[in-house]
Amino acid sequence: MKLLLIHSDFIEYEVKSRAIKNPEEIDEEKKKGRLDEALVAFIAVEKKDEKDPEGAAESSCKEIEKVANELKVKNIMLYPYAHLSPDLARPKIAMEILRSIEEKLKASFNVKRSPFGWYKAFRISCKGHPLSELSRDVSPKREKTAVEKEKEVISHWYILTPEGELMDADDFDYSNYPELKILYDYESKGSRRATKEPAHIKIMRRLELVDYEESSDSGNFRWYPKGRLVKGLLERYVTEICKELGGMQVETPIMYDIEHPALSEYVKKFPARQYIVKSDEKEFFLRFAACFGQYMIAKDMIISYKNLPLRLYELTHYSFRREQSGELSGLRRLRAFTMPDMHTLCADMEQAKAEFKRQFEASTRWMKALGLDYEVAIRFVRDFYEENKEFAKELVRLVGRPALVEIWDERYFYFVMKFEFNVIDTTNKASALSTVQIDVENAKRFGIKYVDKEGEEKYPYILHASISGSIDRCLYALLEREAMKMNKGEKPMLPLWLSPTQVRFIPVGQEFVEDCRKFAEELENMGDGIKVRVDIDDREESVAKKIREAEREWIPIIIVVGEKEKESEKFKPRFRKAELDDGREEYTLEDIFELIKKRTKGYPQDRLPLPLLLSQRAKFAG
Repeated sequence: MKLLLIHSDFIEYEVKSRAIKNPEEIDEEKKKGRLDEALVAFIAVEKKDEKDPEGAAESSCKEIEKVANELKVKNIMLYPYAHLSPDLARPKIAMEILRSIEEKLKASFNVKRSPFGWYKAFRISCKGHPLSELSRDVSPKREKTAVEKEKEVISHWYILTPEGELMDADDFDYSNYPELKILYDYESKGSRRATKEPAHIKIMRRLELVDYEESSDSGNFRWYPKGRLVKGLLERYVTEICKELGGMQVETPIMYDIEHPALSEYVKKFPARQYIVKSDEKEFFLRFAACFGQYMIAKDMIISYKNLPLRLYELTHYSFRREQSGELSGLRRLRAFTMPDMHTLCADMEQAKAEFKRQFEASTRWMKALGLDYEVAIRFVRDFYEENKEFAKELVRLVGRPALVEIWDERYFYFVMKFEFNVIDTTNKASALSTVQIDVENAKRFGIKYVDKEGEEKYPYILHASISGSIDRCLYALLEREAMKMNKGEKPMLPLWLSPTQVRFIPVGQEFVEDCRKFAEELENMGDGIKVRVDIDDREESVAKKIREAEREWIPIIIVVGEKEKESEKFKPRFRKAELDDGREEYTLEDIFELIKKRTKGYPQDRLPLPLLLSQRAKFAG
């Protein structure tokens, strides 16, 4: 911000005409003004002031107040004067800063301000002494971003055992918990930058699930039919869990006014993570979480203590975050992702802790459904931990194994506690999936209130929950963990309920293709809410090659059909995993259906999104 400070005998102005399209609205009284024995502050609000409007106003006030006190002046005229700088702020921001300066100075001085956005004639008499003409170039004292604060905060690392013992992380015996050691080393000393390609990238392309989209920004992907099926099933299942928890599903915009009074303060904490889009003369940021829309809904609601806990849920298609290019690596970190977000309003901390525990348990259910091994990290502000040690122990007992605990001496963000379920990948990096946070700050910032038993308005605590974490990252985790099994000589496979093809029929010759059609149709239509995904490899290839290719596609159940199977309608399936096999010598179609039903009931169902016959399929990846 540029300031020209004149100690004057008087200043007077008269409005002549508009200088910008939408100037400040003024009445007749404001069109003329005069102030005697005044310090006149000619002000140009600059682009740099937009990063921290409040800081810019505060810094400018200090300079103006300092000079006024030196001159022993009680009258101050604030005069918007664009000619002091070639790099002006947007009019709306400039107006907000000028009003803020005016309000702050009014506490100690008699202040007048000439109208903003108008051409004006003015006359001024400068006193002419050595301090009567001064200039200042003022920079806002910018509030540090959350990322900057996170880098400065000192973390203390511990391991909390199911028996309730808290010990220094360096003193723990990791012999039976090698991945917990990897998590500790990564969180305390590791880098998020990708130094080598994770295994899941080649797998996702070979299986024709997901691929890069070169015509888009980095970190944006194309999803092929099989990948979209898997993603859709994951989305539906986490939505079911959130609804069972009481989540009321909503839908909110993907972009928000960057100048919105409540949002601007929150958004400036994440300046490097924003996508900015322009519409007319306004700028909007693309959401990086569903928080904003759900805050706005909650702010406008009429909420009683009887309504709490109150849960709002949204499956965001999509959230956007401009992750640094060195951090982008396949599905692990993206710039456009699908995130299930639930926010729970709670009346007090005991209610918040009870909800936290329920959502913690729901997250363990999610990880079990994916069949993923994971490590638990729980993070606290020290004061909160000291007051809630038993609660921390209770959570660790629920998972039945040691957890990494991070404790901060002071709160640098909006939460006092959070947990994460982390998956270790083939590059020895940890990625968080499920997470819940206890927010003690944003209800007040966004004006979210409820009425208590005494009829008084109170600010609730807010739980931020993503029971699954990013859906895209869940597929990353699944593929990475299966790649680790491959490195040990084990066969990889997606969970049966997520496998695009669950059963593949392989005819030994073309004469058995129609029999396979008949079997596939019967299996698909056995009902009971179960949709078995079946296909047929009818290509002119050898049976051995068809089996090899089915193995490369991770098909869970392969059934070869020849004369014997045609006549008896009994089969000897090739099961990819021993746990799929019920131990029978032979299986009927009903047996296979019951086997699949037992392992997929309770999970979302969907049909195969590709042609039944492999000969009719185009390839999505070479």
